[in-house]
Amino acid sequence: MHTELIISTYNNPCALDLCFESVLMQNYRLTSICIADDGSGPETKAVIDAFSARSPVPVRHIWHPDNGFEKGAILNKSIASSGADYLVFIDGDVLIHPGFVRRHVQMARRKAFNTGSLIRLNKAATDIVTRDDVKNLAVFQRHWLRSHGALTDVSAWLKTAPFPQSVMSVLEWINPIRTSLCGANASCFRDDILAVNGYDERIKYGGQDKELGQRMKNAGFKARTVRYSAPLVHLDHPRGYDRPEVRQRNREIRSQTKVLKVTATQFGITKQN
Repeated sequence: MHTELIISTYNNPCALDLCFESVLMQNYRLTSICIADDGSGPETKAVIDAFSARSPVPVRHIWHPDNGFEKGAILNKSIASSGADYLVFIDGDVLIHPGFVRRHVQMARRKAFNTGSLIRLNKAATDIVTRDDVKNLAVFQRHWLRSHGALTDVSAWLKTAPFPQSVMSVLEWINPIRTSLCGANASCFRDDILAVNGYDERIKYGGQDKELGQRMKNAGFKARTVRYSAPLVHLDHPRGYDRPEVRQRNREIRSQTKVLKVTATQFGITKQN
């Protein structure tokens, strides 16, 4: 199965460099890697070029000009141009455990999407993370995370996969939390995301992943969780693109999707006039 990792990014080269280190640590051999770049500048391109030279698999850099937050649009371009059977999605400001991609592939099913969660670092912890911390897996160790304020409750602790996978799978199965798509930790067959026409490009920051997941559920896709078995650490960053009026518009679109049981958006990979 041709599996591609799609990494979305925008002008955060330091975080992306650390993300790449975690990608190189994967114990599953990807077929290709795609960088979905929402208009970053030359510093990000330099980091991508350096990573491409080190990567054991081909790296595609899909870029469009910076026109504000258009993550959905660049992801749609990346999905449309991919030749992969199966797509795994992360953001360029996360660090993925060595078994992350393997777990997503193990859980791959037709007419379903997998999604997980995040272990969030605060700004102080983010500022001190180094390449060596990623290489020696310190950032995934519970004592490191606890000492840096990331394990504040039982749920966060469980996201570190403290027990064997068989136990974590049972905990995911009985997990009472409603499963909604988290774009920083997700996967599905490419044909399945094409069936709902990808991301709705009207939605900017605030809920575009959840809206996609809702359409997939409306279309009969099953939501499967890897909440406790695919550890992912999120690096803190500013969100200058977050606007209340945009979020309100996004909520209206998401509400329409749910109430009207929309499956394929008219504003996705294929545009309808």
